[in-house]
Amino acid sequence: MQKIKNIAVIAHVDHGKTTLVDGLLQQSGTFRDNQQVDERVMDSNDIEKERGITILSKNTAITYGDYKINIIDTPGHADFGGEVERVLKMVDSVLLLVDAQEGVMPQTKFVVKKALELGHRPIVVVNKIDKPGAEPDRVVDEVFDLFAAMDANDEQLEFPVVYAAARDGYAKINLEDENKDLTPLFETIINEVPEPKGSPENPTQAQVFTLDSDPFIGKIGISRIFNGRLKKGDTLTLVRADGEKVNGRITKLIGFKGLDRIEIEEAEAGDIVAVAGFASVDIGDTLCDPEHIEALDPLHIEEPTLSVMMSVNDSPLAGTEGKHVTGNKIKDRLLKEVETNIAMRVEDAGEGKFRVSGRGELQITILAENMRREGFEFSLSRPEVITKEENGVHLEPFEFVVVDVPDEYSGAVIEKLGKRKAEMKSMTPMADGYTRIEFEIPARGLIGYRGEFLTDTKGEGIINSSFLEYRPFSGVHHKRINGALVSMENGVAAGFAIFNLQERGKLMIKPQDKVYIGMVIGEHARPNDLDVNPIKGKQLTNVRASGSDDAIKLVPPMDMNLEKALEWIEDDELLEITPLNIRIRKKVLDPVARKRASRKAK
Repeated sequence: MQKIKNIAVIAHVDHGKTTLVDGLLQQSGTFRDNQQVDERVMDSNDIEKERGITILSKNTAITYGDYKINIIDTPGHADFGGEVERVLKMVDSVLLLVDAQEGVMPQTKFVVKKALELGHRPIVVVNKIDKPGAEPDRVVDEVFDLFAAMDANDEQLEFPVVYAAARDGYAKINLEDENKDLTPLFETIINEVPEPKGSPENPTQAQVFTLDSDPFIGKIGISRIFNGRLKKGDTLTLVRADGEKVNGRITKLIGFKGLDRIEIEEAEAGDIVAVAGFASVDIGDTLCDPEHIEALDPLHIEEPTLSVMMSVNDSPLAGTEGKHVTGNKIKDRLLKEVETNIAMRVEDAGEGKFRVSGRGELQITILAENMRREGFEFSLSRPEVITKEENGVHLEPFEFVVVDVPDEYSGAVIEKLGKRKAEMKSMTPMADGYTRIEFEIPARGLIGYRGEFLTDTKGEGIINSSFLEYRPFSGVHHKRINGALVSMENGVAAGFAIFNLQERGKLMIKPQDKVYIGMVIGEHARPNDLDVNPIKGKQLTNVRASGSDDAIKLVPPMDMNLEKALEWIEDDELLEITPLNIRIRKKVLDPVARKRASRKAK
């Protein structure tokens, strides 16, 4: 019987999970000496590489001595918490990474809560001990306090601690030990992670926790075998979450080694493998022996808290830049997304509109970014929080927010968040002239704030949030302070017109950009919307006049990426997203009809 250890790497965003997995892969001899390997090799898709964040949980396996160690790398962003929740059930322990300077952060609390609830005893890895501001002892105390606050049992409170600098590839048990390699971490995993429960002799039980697909073999369910054995060619019963039973045959059984997938003939209890042959397989389904049908508990994932309306693009420029522009194409793509992303929901709202619900703005903008790269064209509405009624009380989601800001900017942050109904819970001085402030705030209050936060803290502040709970509705929130500059003409923007509009506010367009009636071309310096003409050229004469033909000086346009634009828009505006451009427009394009609609709304 093969000796197996199953472990997940969990942490707050940017505390070094993927870099640590890199080090473990390198030092376990998984790669050949001459093999070319990218940095942060587990972050495989384009957006993960560009942003340096993990979005999808991925698994790998390494061999150390007699042991096979299955490692799952998980995301650190609160928006992708669904990826973390389902993975924790598939492993027997977790490596909890904590930054030696930043310490415990909101997402650390979220993942620790989930791990402790499942009975895991974490191995705490204090990472980045080579930072100048590192305080490893304080961080260990913070982790202990967190475990105690989360009602950890005595065994969980006796957690092993390893100090590491994953980027430099070393770990040690005591801070005074020599900086050599990651052997102390490997030894700790072998000694501290419990053996997988279950026996190869019992009837087969395996649960699917991630889906993949292959153009040749179809849907693949990546599964943990809890009992029994899986063999290629076996007939098994797939028990779905709703109780439906489907019989099928394993056409391919795939094992993991490093970054490679290898076809295998057989696997037994405790291992993590990929199974092909079941077309209707879904996350949380159980594969079991047809003669002993016993389903495992389905996976519980927390509900989405934010939704947007995604609809077919109907602007005057619709269909000129995208490849997939119809409602049916958008619907098929969204349904494909929901198959693998269980923290997302999609509802058809009719007339080419779909309500997409998720955990946060980042999760929704990553989906939109992927779709535009695939050639889709569509429009998005302003995000709304999902409210609910309980016992006649109107409830809305609240978030726990932690901000680290330079001392001189803390006043501005407290003032801005106070206006957004935030309640300050604590304020702690940190090293290097920073202050850490904790708030509880309605999720609505955070929509549109992150851009302002970066401006207020001159780009030096860090803001993190995680879902707290549903609480009674906290009343009406403030709107964007500035109005919009809206085009009143169709055509191509002219440099002369833009030059004359600069004193009216900040512009989002440059000369030669296409514009249309109802398109937002800038942010007005005042609170009201203003209709302007961005295509008006200079009146030319054949008389030369001194001074009037000087070169015009244009201010660079506002940099509006997808996240910033989605935060900036108000309820009466839409985001038009195509593979080439992101534009902001009014829902009602005609200026007369728009004024009438706003009067009615008041």
